[in-house]
Amino acid sequence: MSKAVLIDTTKCIGCRGCQVACKSWNDLKGYKTAFSETWTNPVFLGNNDFTRVIFREATKPDGSLHWYFAKRQCMHCSDPACASVCPVGAMVKMPEGPVVYDDSKCIGCRYCMLACPFGIPKFEWEAALPLVRKCTFCAERQALGLAPACVATCPTGTLLFGERDTLVQEAQRRIRGAPGKYVNHVYGQNEAGGTSWLYLAGVGFGELGFNTQVPKEPLPPLTWNYISHIPHVIAGVIAFGVGTWYVTRRQELRPRPPAAPRPRPRVEKEDQP
Repeated sequence: MSKAVLIDTTKCIGCRGCQVACKSWNDLKGYKTAFSETWTNPVFLGNNDFTRVIFREATKPDGSLHWYFAKRQCMHCSDPACASVCPVGAMVKMPEGPVVYDDSKCIGCRYCMLACPFGIPKFEWEAALPLVRKCTFCAERQALGLAPACVATCPTGTLLFGERDTLVQEAQRRIRGAPGKYVNHVYGQNEAGGTSWLYLAGVGFGELGFNTQVPKEPLPPLTWNYISHIPHVIAGVIAFGVGTWYVTRRQELRPRPPAAPRPRPRVEKEDQP
């Protein structure tokens, strides 16, 4: 059975304990970060930041302002677009749920970055031998029967780890039990064909910074229709460049007709010695 995590954003207090746990477990280096205009820190996910907590101030139905927090990381899609477009199989969806990355196979094409509707995979631009990095869903911990590090650290029960089908039922049960507390939507249940990370929220997901335009159907058939044309475009550009060089070079090497002899200057009498 595929594992998943249910994130009840109404319980999150923004402590960022999950960020620290993720950094520690994955041995990600620290660096000087910055706050966004909403106090989210770091501002973006990166190759050294697999998870972050988004801070948002939103308006409640009664008109009052309220702080909301939402943990973001790789969604680990049930049918991941990143894995479908990888030409060497560096991205693989495991039956247990995680979408894992084999850096020994990666050729650096970055198709996975183009295909992901959530903008998750990040490239090590500053490295001499750059690789793609993202959340691994703590696949190695799951193999040992442990919950992901972020789940094990959360002090408020915001993160619930278990079987995906069971968590979908639990999310729907919570919505039915408190309709005024939650919006009637489980983000990730159907987005991109379904994901391993599911969300509940008290306000619209758009207000929390989520991509609400993700289609419901799996993305591999859609993304491949576009990305499969990239090699042909690149080949066309290279062919055009080679053709242009050949024509230019041929013109340069073409033998030129001998120059016509210049007429000798006419010497006037006053110029003679």
